[in-house]
Amino acid sequence: MQPQPTTDSTPVPALPALRKRLKGLGPVVALALLCIAGAALNSDFATFDNLMNVLTRTAFIGIIAVGMTFVIAAGGIDLSVGSLAALIAGVMIVAMNALVTGPNAPSGLAIVMLGIALALGFGALSGTVHGLLITHGRIEPFIVTLGTLGIFRAVLTWLSDGGALTLDFNLSELYSPVYYHSIVGVPVPVWVFALVAIAGAVILNRTPYGQHVQAIGSNEQVARYASIRVDRVKVLTYLLLGVCVAIATILYVPRLGSATPTTGILWELEAIAAVVVGGTSLKGGAGRIFGTVIGAVLLSVIGNILNLTSIISVHLNAAVQGVVIVTVAYLQRGRR
Repeated sequence: MQPQPTTDSTPVPALPALRKRLKGLGPVVALALLCIAGAALNSDFATFDNLMNVLTRTAFIGIIAVGMTFVIAAGGIDLSVGSLAALIAGVMIVAMNALVTGPNAPSGLAIVMLGIALALGFGALSGTVHGLLITHGRIEPFIVTLGTLGIFRAVLTWLSDGGALTLDFNLSELYSPVYYHSIVGVPVPVWVFALVAIAGAVILNRTPYGQHVQAIGSNEQVARYASIRVDRVKVLTYLLLGVCVAIATILYVPRLGSATPTTGILWELEAIAAVVVGGTSLKGGAGRIFGTVIGAVLLSVIGNILNLTSIISVHLNAAVQGVVIVTVAYLQRGRR
């Protein structure tokens, strides 16, 4: 009797893959529904000008959130980004004003470029210090960044004597196109946000460094056994976030041309909210740059709808973001 041919009856895990894909589309679906609701509530919402306004305001938080994605994916957190942005803005303004009034002052364009370089250097240095305190100092990221949150804000308040630091008028005029100029109808901050997001996605998903970041967030001990230089990767992760904060600040300063003790208030809340809404687990292990971008836009759309309608007070925007963080964190419980 001839043996009957056997067939492989192992089920193909198509359903779990489909569920995972649909789960990843959750922020996109939520954003689409919000846009439909916004257009229905106010006809001005669906205009091109309002779209550009939303994306421009998203750019600052979105750029910081891209860096925050790396930190959270590696199992860390940074509560100081808003205060750091404020201090970077203050340091930029003080340094640029000193250069323009000093003897043998360089040209206005040179001063602006020096201010931008100073901001990037200060952001990178601050991020590096965070990383070193966390890795070599063996202090929890929450404690380190909570402490520097107060330090950065206090130093800015001291520099401004409790008031405002205002950029020289001529420098402000020269610097303003960085925020107000458009390329092909799209504001410069939106282009920069797009470039940062693309670069972040490539680094996180297509490089060994990005794989190491996610491996550390998934299981740090196993990552050490796999010969991953955990401390080095963590330091680079906080350095990257510091640079992202600096880039966002460089785009923000020409908007108002000043820095005050309230500059950047609650930016850390918005950045973390954008990351978790985008699907990155607060427990680390995996990061989604595209999801972070969608999360940042979604939060801006919520604020924009509140501004255009009278459903609830615009002063409750931070409360809405807080509810979003708690809700998403609840839905993510137990998941890496």
